[in-house]
Amino acid sequence: MEQIQSAKGIVLDYFRAIEAAPPDRIAATIEQFASDDYRFRGVHPFNELDGAEAVAATVWQPLRESLTPMQRRQDIFFAGPNFIDGTLWVTSMGTFMGLMDNPWLGIPPTGKIVLLPYCEFHRIAEGRIAESALWVDIIAVMMQAGLQPLPVQTGAAIVNPGPRTADGVLHEPQHEAESRKTLELILRMCDDLVGDRMESPGDMLRRTWHEDMSWFGPWGIGATHTIDRYQLQHQQPFRRGLENIRFNGHVLEHAEGNYGGWFGWPNMSMNQGNGFLGLPASGRPTEMRVVDIYRRDGDKLAENWIFIDLIHYLRLLGLDVLERCRSIAEQ
Repeated sequence: MEQIQSAKGIVLDYFRAIEAAPPDRIAATIEQFASDDYRFRGVHPFNELDGAEAVAATVWQPLRESLTPMQRRQDIFFAGPNFIDGTLWVTSMGTFMGLMDNPWLGIPPTGKIVLLPYCEFHRIAEGRIAESALWVDIIAVMMQAGLQPLPVQTGAAIVNPGPRTADGVLHEPQHEAESRKTLELILRMCDDLVGDRMESPGDMLRRTWHEDMSWFGPWGIGATHTIDRYQLQHQQPFRRGLENIRFNGHVLEHAEGNYGGWFGWPNMSMNQGNGFLGLPASGRPTEMRVVDIYRRDGDKLAENWIFIDLIHYLRLLGLDVLERCRSIAEQ
């Protein structure tokens, strides 16, 4: 438990330092906290990077120069050992907020507030950040800027809220028994899903989910509420549009208190099949890099926040969403 609290402290200090650093000092700030062999994973176009200089120049400097001044607004913060290999990770989820006064990744400035949903993971080793992974919902910013790069989504287009209970930022130590209960529940839910070939009929979902569950998907898919609407607005389009879905496993699986989650690289491989996200059938192979964060309420799951690198998924199908965004903005 002491190691978990120490890891949280390192990451919180890192967040404060990054937020306070001017853009041209971000690389030096990362170096203060990162190990010599620091590794980074991120959604496309960031992908895999090595070292503080590359991460600062590719990820953080352009974002900080676009959103002025940028704030991190955490909704969920927890830490714990990775069930897969025992390494220690810290998870942070929420939104980055700022005035979008300059372009970002080809998205034109709005001069107004933009909310960028994020989920970030840091592996701590020997008192340093050894590895990070960052999902940001780039399509959310496109749509807030007035661009519509994809067909109409099946779920609601909203900036997803934080936990209903407003208790997701876990600064204090949590009971190990509660953490273990959360981890066991989300792993059992995953086993049900994978074992049923991603089908999960309602009766199976009700074994691990509350009836009034909330599913907060990424922009392009959208959010939904209750088991019935989750099946109608996400699960059925997912199953009808894709084929040959294969589960590849996760990089991280951990939990603390009532919160837990994972990410994969990629979690799933599949073929486009009859068409997903309103796109035509093709049969082309692709893959999904996915984050799931969960809140447990008693013996079942109540809320789920999902991040999917849809730009990477679509790029493998031959659709460059970033280039499409640039071309729309230039018209």
